[in-house]
Amino acid sequence: MAEMGEVRLSFRQLLFALLLLLASLQTVMSAALTLRCYCWPDCPIHAVNNTCIAEANAKCYSAMVRTSYGEDIMTYGCLSGDEGQSTMQCKGDIVYHLTPKTIACCDNGTHCNRDLKPIYKYFATTTPATGPENYNGFSDHMLQVVIVVTVTFCLICIIITGTCLYFRFKRQQKRHLEEAEREQFIPAGESLKELIEQSQSSGSGSGLPLLVQRTIAKQINLVKSIGKGRYGEVWMGKWRGEKVAVKIFFTTEEASWFRETELYQTVLLRHENILGFIAADIKGTGSWTQLFLITDMHEHGSLHDYLKEHTINAHSMLVLAHSAANGLAHLHTEIYGTRGKPAIAHRDIKSKNILVKKNGTCCIADLGLAVRSISETNEVDIAPNTRQGTKRYMAPEVLDETIQKNHFDAFKQADMYSFGLVLWEIARRCVSGGIVEEYQIPYQDLIPSDPSFEDVRKLVCVDRQRPAIPNRWTSDEYLRTMAKIMQECWNHHPAARLTSLRVKKTLYKMEESMELSIKDLI
Repeated sequence: MAEMGEVRLSFRQLLFALLLLLASLQTVMSAALTLRCYCWPDCPIHAVNNTCIAEANAKCYSAMVRTSYGEDIMTYGCLSGDEGQSTMQCKGDIVYHLTPKTIACCDNGTHCNRDLKPIYKYFATTTPATGPENYNGFSDHMLQVVIVVTVTFCLICIIITGTCLYFRFKRQQKRHLEEAEREQFIPAGESLKELIEQSQSSGSGSGLPLLVQRTIAKQINLVKSIGKGRYGEVWMGKWRGEKVAVKIFFTTEEASWFRETELYQTVLLRHENILGFIAADIKGTGSWTQLFLITDMHEHGSLHDYLKEHTINAHSMLVLAHSAANGLAHLHTEIYGTRGKPAIAHRDIKSKNILVKKNGTCCIADLGLAVRSISETNEVDIAPNTRQGTKRYMAPEVLDETIQKNHFDAFKQADMYSFGLVLWEIARRCVSGGIVEEYQIPYQDLIPSDPSFEDVRKLVCVDRQRPAIPNRWTSDEYLRTMAKIMQECWNHHPAARLTSLRVKKTLYKMEESMELSIKDLI
């Protein structure tokens, strides 16, 4: 920055240089446009090299007189500066003289009169007068004008370029200063965990300060792409050596980015089974824009990817299911108080939006479609974006458009239908008696991989089909209970479905019972 400042001109210096250039330019133009005439044989005292300087509004002339002996005498010089007198003199050849005379005038360049060939208009002879060797005055004058114009244009370009660079450097300097000011908010050695704990202990419960978020976003190094979706792309990034996930939204998905960022800032939303939010920022200028959402990094990826690659035992099944239900219950629950948390419905529950943590538990992700309950006015805050949930996981009332959008509980009930399908995906990968099913997404054998809205509506609402329950589940206590829970979750009637809190408690009891059994065996 110091080196850039040393070579940079100040605005006053640029302005002073511009004035000097304009003054020099004026002098050059005046000198170039002054009319110089060829004079011969009689030249004024101030003439140099047979060149006289014409007065303002004057012209150069070339005159010829033929003597009685038939000899032509040529004279060259500058006419008077009196415009009327000059005009009369230039037309002197049309008046009859006892002695033949003719004259020609010009003002189109230095020595323009030297190549003039006056002729007799009213006498028989038209032989041109003899005189000095012709001189191309017009070309010489035009050359001077071209040189002056070219130099002027170059000087103007240099001045404009210098001015633009000056202001560009000023903007860069201002931006660097702003970034330096932001960075001082995060002391060296401070980790993300420490920053978040400090924020939580301050009592806000709604994430890091915006200034700190912007600092973190600008210091992220993107390492590799780890996933793509309809909203954008997910990258693994690093901040001070710590791994983070960077969700980069398409510019067309700005509403989803804004909504998700807004919801992550909700007071008391942070929870062990909700994806940990770190920062959000918009990067780029003009037509190039990146919408960043930075969260905790979970290298196992989504529950969908995890189940495709792994089979699980009954204990792992219960841990995955209970932790996911715990996160959903936290979303659905309103926390009362002066700085309370509103109830939130996800609206896009599916295995791809649930991540698996290193310890084998789950956390809920992707809040871009979530809605909030405004308990004071009994209204529902619905996101104003065009995105819809995943058709395969949509509840019957969403598919046939009978959902009561002015009642918040209707959205929670739709979440529970989708959660029932996720429980089915988890249970299929649980090994019992040495048997396990291949991983499948819901209704994989019944509708296309990219079904239409009508395909799913007919299957779920008209035919009222649900995923098949394998026979082996009936002989396993835990799978049998899981089957009962999921069937109550995907009930066709919304009011008959289990709540997230009820599912959470049931799964917790099952998990606790299994852990006690394991301890007894040990």
